[in-house]
Amino acid sequence: MARVRFAPSPTGYLHIGSARTFIFNWLFARHNGGTMILRIDDTDVERNTEESLDSIFEGLRWLDLGWDEQYRQSERFRLYRDAAEALLENGFAYRDFTPPDAKALSEEGEGKAGWLCHPEMRALSRAESDRRAAAGEPFVLRFRVPREPERAVVFRDLVYGEQSKSTADIEDFALLRSTGAPTYHHASCVDDADLRITHIIRGQDHLTNTFKHILLFEALGARMPEFAHLPLLIAPDGAKLSKRRHGPVVSVLTYRDAGFLPDAYVNFLCLLGWNPKDNREKMSREELIEAFTLEGVNRSNAVVNFTDEDPIDPKALWLNSQHIYSLPAERLAELLEPVWRRAGYEVSRGKALRVTPLIQERIKTLNDAVSVADFFFVRELAPYDPAELVPQKGDRAMALRALEKALTVLSDGDFSHAAIEERLRAAASGLGLKAGQMFQPIRVAVCGRKNAPPLFETLEVAGREICLERIARAIEMLRRES
Repeated sequence: MARVRFAPSPTGYLHIGSARTFIFNWLFARHNGGTMILRIDDTDVERNTEESLDSIFEGLRWLDLGWDEQYRQSERFRLYRDAAEALLENGFAYRDFTPPDAKALSEEGEGKAGWLCHPEMRALSRAESDRRAAAGEPFVLRFRVPREPERAVVFRDLVYGEQSKSTADIEDFALLRSTGAPTYHHASCVDDADLRITHIIRGQDHLTNTFKHILLFEALGARMPEFAHLPLLIAPDGAKLSKRRHGPVVSVLTYRDAGFLPDAYVNFLCLLGWNPKDNREKMSREELIEAFTLEGVNRSNAVVNFTDEDPIDPKALWLNSQHIYSLPAERLAELLEPVWRRAGYEVSRGKALRVTPLIQERIKTLNDAVSVADFFFVRELAPYDPAELVPQKGDRAMALRALEKALTVLSDGDFSHAAIEERLRAAASGLGLKAGQMFQPIRVAVCGRKNAPPLFETLEVAGREICLERIARAIEMLRRES
């Protein structure tokens, strides 16, 4: 059974690229009836923050996908120490006592180009190594990359195909820092072995690490997982998306706060670097699970389109509108109620259920419902230009006649939208007006704008009292302007 993992580090908010990695792992697990594991890689105590951890969980919970098992590396240090001791004991690792301030090398093995190791440390006898360690001399524990005979580390990436690298080009990477803390390579591989991870699905920027990890898995005697590396997400200018440079663009919560549906956002991220081979774009969660395979992942990087003025990708916005259109009105009303309340409106469930169907096809985000439907929830409209009451092919006198007639027609009788439509159309005919000449002044008077939901249903939901009050107010405005 497939076992996959998502392993974020709590050093910042949930990045859009990390969210996509989580989603692809989740879809792979669900498609194959496997297990999704969340592992918090929090061994870097100097950079970890609880705020970052909370933000990551907040983003993951908003995606509403869930996971089956959860671990924290900070609670598994004993496992890493035991594995390191075994590697040292079996000759797969050695102590490097090079002073930390040595110019040639940092603890992480990042030195000048072509550096592979400190030969004198690699050749140090075990007895001398034990003596110096017992004396309290600090050291970095390094993996002893095989040098003789030279060999090629080869694996088949499930996205990028055959990969190969000579051990002559792999440095003796650190397993434990001089503080005793595990490095990323060591903790990650030990965890993957212990948790029986079958498929490691991660960003393409980790592909070069895989050669080291294969050597480490072999030394640990662990079952070798399969690897799949995902194309990077890049900005329109071709630059890699970064938290520092692109700010809100790369935060998952930017989309949540903009009024996106989780299903729509998941759908959008899936289409960045993957396709279902049948040109589908809008897909439900169930459809994504059924269609997802690693064979559908592209090798080329995926562009997230945005501008300095707008961090939201237009494709994401379109997909969100499509998911909103397809929601049952009752469910959409549940989602819109808190949006309206946060905007300061008092909204009953009954009113929300009546308003929602009228605006469902007019909003692209949940937040749009505030500006599209505000006139349903206030007593007095925001000021508007009286000129809006006058149809394009008409004059003030015509608009005034239309409103005065509407005031009379709507003052009594059935106030259902069908009855309202019948009476207003008859009134327009009696005045010798076209439908638009009759309806525009009424729409602007009641809604405060030309573009509004269907007129007759809007009048019914707004209610007779509000409609008559606003029409009377519009009549006063036109009379003053005459």
